[in-house]
Amino acid sequence: MIQRIQTLFLIVVVLIAGLLPFFLSLWTNPKGTVFFAVDEPLGIAAFLLSATLALVSIFLYGNRKNQFVLNRLNMILNLFLLGFFVYRSLNLSGETVVSEKGIGMLIPVFSIVFLVLANRAIKKDEDLVKSVDRLR
Repeated sequence: MIQRIQTLFLIVVVLIAGLLPFFLSLWTNPKGTVFFAVDEPLGIAAFLLSATLALVSIFLYGNRKNQFVLNRLNMILNLFLLGFFVYRSLNLSGETVVSEKGIGMLIPVFSIVFLVLANRAIKKDEDLVKSVDRLR
């Protein structure tokens, strides 16, 4: 069913991972150049893949186990993306003038939080269905 709470959480992930990387900067180097996810091919590919996985997961409402697994894969992808940003930020801070880290580096953290909330709701639905089956 589309009207479940996990669908709302997954729509938020689609919006966060699909739209925000285009508007929020990842970092600014000391020369004043602002970098967005579009400037990083790996970053934009991972963000779009994350948004696509969340969108596909929305329409897997009939198979909760596959939806749960797909969300877990999406969390792993976001953890990889977060690790990539941490690696890039550690490489950026080696210069004599400190570069500014952007708020866009926190997008994977927010995505992970909403994916965890969606998985908790999916687990509750699965437990509810199992308890009803037990009563039969």
